[in-house]
Amino acid sequence: MDFKKDVLDFKGRVLVDFYAEWCGPCQALKPILEEASLELPEGAKIVSVDVDEYSDLASEYEVSSIPCLVVFENGLEKDRMVGLVSKKKILKMLLK
Repeated sequence: MDFKKDVLDFKGRVLVDFYAEWCGPCQALKPILEEASLELPEGAKIVSVDVDEYSDLASEYEVSSIPCLVVFENGLEKDRMVGLVSKKKILKMLLK
């Protein structure tokens, strides 16, 4: 994964899912994110970042609890939500 290319340089909205394999709520969120990805508006995408593998990114973006969903638009953070959330909330975050 290339965070700069996939998120910061992407022209549009990106929902970044900061997660860990050992996190129960993160695993419960996976199928919800997969469903949401089928309904994304044009110019939007979802990227997952394992906080154990990319601890530097988690630290840089002050991710202290997971799952943590962060919306970036044209490289800038626009919104953030922590915890297990519904597909409806995920899509609403991306449409703001």
